[in-house]
Amino acid sequence: MNGDVARSGPSPISRFLVLTVVVIGLLVGFRWLVTPDTSRRHLEFFPDMATSPAVESQSLAAILPFGLSQQALPDGVVARGALPFPYGPDAEEAARAGRELRSPMSVESETDMQRGADVYRIHCSTCHDATGAGLGPAVMRGMLQPTSMLSAASKQVPDGTLFHLLTKGRGNMPAMAARIDVDDRWRAILHVRRLQAEAP
Repeated sequence: MNGDVARSGPSPISRFLVLTVVVIGLLVGFRWLVTPDTSRRHLEFFPDMATSPAVESQSLAAILPFGLSQQALPDGVVARGALPFPYGPDAEEAARAGRELRSPMSVESETDMQRGADVYRIHCSTCHDATGAGLGPAVMRGMLQPTSMLSAASKQVPDGTLFHLLTKGRGNMPAMAARIDVDDRWRAILHVRRLQAEAP
C-alpha cells in the first residue's frame, strides 16, 4: 500500500435521505402548482370553449343582430311538438274556429272520456268547479266567476270555439296551450259535453 486513504462514496442511507428530500420537494412544488388560487384568475388557453358568454334567453343583449340574444324562427319553421294554430285571438277568429274545427275524439271512447275528466279536474275545476257551474274554489276566494258551462248558451258553443278558447284564452280565462296538449284539450271538451248532458 502507498499510504493513501481509500475514499468511499456516500453511504446508502445518505443517498436515500437525499432522494427522499428531492422527491418530497418535487411533490410539494407540484402540489403548489396545481392547487387552485381562488383569489386570482388563472391562465387559460382557449377559454371560450369552457366559459362562453352567458345571457338570458329572450333578453336584450348585443351578441346577435338587432341586440337580441335569440334569433326569431325563420318563416315556416314550427318548433318540435308545436302544431301551428292558424287562428287569431279575437272573437271573430274563435267563431271561425267553431265553423272549421271538428273534434277528433269520440264520445264512445271511455279511455278518452276518462282522460278528459282527469284533465278537467286538474286544470279546469279550480275555476269552473266539478260540475261546470263556475263556482270553483278560486271563485269562492274572490276571482271573477266564469260563465256557467251548463247554460243554454254554453251548450250551443261549437267544439271548435271551445278549443279556440282553451288554446288562446279570453278575458279572465288564460290560454292553456302551454299546459294542456292538443289531444287533451279535445278530451277536456268531451268531458264538458258530458257535464252538459248530465246537467238537470
